[in-house]
Amino acid sequence: MKKWIYWLLALLVLAGGGVGVWRWQRTGTTPDVQYKTAPIERRNIVARISASGTLQATVTVQVGAQVSGRIAKLFADYNSRVKKGQLIAKIDALLFQAAVEQADANYASAKASLVRAKAQQRDAELVFARTKALAEQSIASTAELQTAETNIAVTAAATGVARAVLQQAAATLNQARVNLSFCDIPSPIDGVVISRSVDVGQTVASSFQAPVLYTIAEDLSKMQVHTNVAEGDVGRLEPGMEATFTVDAFPGQRFKGKVAQIRNAPQTVQNVVTYDAVLDVDNSDLRLRPGMTATVTIVWAEKPNASAVANAALRFRPPPEAFPARSAGSSGRTRSAPSGSARSDPNEGRALWLLRGGRPERVLVRTGLSDGTVTEVVSGDVNEGDLTIVDATVAGRPATTATTGGASPRFGRMF
Repeated sequence: MKKWIYWLLALLVLAGGGVGVWRWQRTGTTPDVQYKTAPIERRNIVARISASGTLQATVTVQVGAQVSGRIAKLFADYNSRVKKGQLIAKIDALLFQAAVEQADANYASAKASLVRAKAQQRDAELVFARTKALAEQSIASTAELQTAETNIAVTAAATGVARAVLQQAAATLNQARVNLSFCDIPSPIDGVVISRSVDVGQTVASSFQAPVLYTIAEDLSKMQVHTNVAEGDVGRLEPGMEATFTVDAFPGQRFKGKVAQIRNAPQTVQNVVTYDAVLDVDNSDLRLRPGMTATVTIVWAEKPNASAVANAALRFRPPPEAFPARSAGSSGRTRSAPSGSARSDPNEGRALWLLRGGRPERVLVRTGLSDGTVTEVVSGDVNEGDLTIVDATVAGRPATTATTGGASPRFGRMF
């Protein structure tokens, strides 16, 4: 019985020792960590600002009607070329012609009234002179002299009233003639009709606001693109910068423009603040049309032959499994995983993780221009061709501490 107990205890000791050795070996085994890398390469880095905008004519005029009435004739249509002063529409003038005739009659009546008032004033002056002479001879009484003098003042006032009525009638006649002239609607500029809003027979009302009949673009060979630039990018723009843009009507073709103006008026849509950057565009071939949506790219900086690193490498942080507490086959040295994010103190630089000797190594670098995909490396302990880590997998699974996003297809490869 005692021997049996001894054998059982020996088996238990052996089993416990085996489990301990197995767990120790498992703890000391390096995890299966794979790294996705991107080499540091020489390339041109171009910083761009992208925005959307709308093509518009440089000068666009909306032609309206200043009087109400029925459209009698239209002399221009869509895409018609018109000259300044050319008749493009006519409003029925019957009512306005009648108003002119009535105002003309009122003017003639007021003119005749003024002539009569002047005659009455002259007669009163003659009566006063005769009465005064008789009064000096004691033939006319003082009362008669005063009456004659009063009649002069009354007839003079009547003459002034008649003169004012004549001026009012003249103003009314002039207004009626002006309204009649407004029935003929000329083009205010040389240009092309890009829209027509009325038809013959339609009645327009100009009581509070002049109704728009035509929209005329002055010169479609010179156009503008009005873009909505985000407030974070507007500080990089300056007048005179070159720009390119595309439109859906001509896929694959790029058109050139130049920044002409950056307007200070903010535009806020859903709490997003943008500013209008105006681009001058040469449209000599007249392929571009008003209202087209343009996708604009403005180059604000460029670095040729720069040492470039993928932006994903600047965001990468290695997983803890990359730094096991004990490495298999090592002499007992331990190495702990680094803490903190990949971005260090800006005064010290930014952190890159390079794959050297199969292990990640942290290197501080100073960065420069970025195009959103790669960033210029200004200085640091890196060389062209060094492999920067942009992502990692642990035992075939994505590392939870690695920043996703990766590099561009040109950069990325599995080590």
